[in-house]
Amino acid sequence: MTSLKIQNLDVQHGQLKAVRNLSLTVQTGEVVALIGANGAGKTTLLGSIAGVHRATSGSILLNGQDITGIPSHKRVQAGLALVPEGRKLFTEMTIEENLRLGSTSARPGYWTVDNVLEVFPNLIKRRHSKTGLLSGGEQQATAIGRALMSNPEILILDEVSLGLSPLVVNQVYDSLKRLLETDTTIILVEQDLTRAMKVASRAVCMLEGEIILNRQMSEVSREEITDAYFGLHKVKDR
Repeated sequence: MTSLKIQNLDVQHGQLKAVRNLSLTVQTGEVVALIGANGAGKTTLLGSIAGVHRATSGSILLNGQDITGIPSHKRVQAGLALVPEGRKLFTEMTIEENLRLGSTSARPGYWTVDNVLEVFPNLIKRRHSKTGLLSGGEQQATAIGRALMSNPEILILDEVSLGLSPLVVNQVYDSLKRLLETDTTIILVEQDLTRAMKVASRAVCMLEGEIILNRQMSEVSREEITDAYFGLHKVKDR
C-alpha cells in the first residue's frame, strides 16, 4: 500500500531551485534511506513533505489525500512527523515537557511519554532535566521521542547521527530497533552509508535536486550508491 506519493515536485529558495521535478513513491512500512552530498536537496525535500517549505509546483499525497497546500500542523494530524536536522528542542524545557509538546497535534495511538521512555531508557533518569543540559545522544533521543508522540504513520529523520560520536550513534540506533521492526514508514537521511545500508529497505540518492538512483537496497551495491553520491551515476532509476 502506498503511504506517500510525490509527483513532479519543484521547491525553490529564491532563485535557486533546490528540488527539481522530483517524483517518489513510498510504500507503507518501508525504511527509505535518502542519500546525497550537502546541497543535494535532501533537507529541502524532507521539509517540503513536512510542510516547512512550500512547493513551487507538483503535488504531495499522503494515503491518497493531497496535502501539498496544507500547513505543517495539519500534516502532523494526517500522520507525518519530522525530526529536523539539529533537533530544534526547547532547551529551557525538560525532556518530559518537550515530549508532551509533541502530542499537541497527536493522533490516537501507542506512543505516550512512558512508552517513549521505554524505547529510550537513557532518558528515564533525566526526564525532568532541561534539554539544554543533555548530551548530544540524549537530545537526539528526545527529538525522536517528541516526533513519536504525535503517533505518526510516516517518521522523517534528518541526519540522525550528525555531530554524534560512533558510540552514541550505536546507542541511538539500538534504541530505534524496536521502531524499525514496526509498520511505521521511515524516511531517513544518514551520511553513514554502512549504517544506512543495514537499516533501510531502499536507497534513494539525490544530486542537484533530482533523484538519480532509486533501488531496493538488496539490489544495489555500495559502489553504485557511492557513484551516485558523487554524480558518476547518471541514469535515473524508477
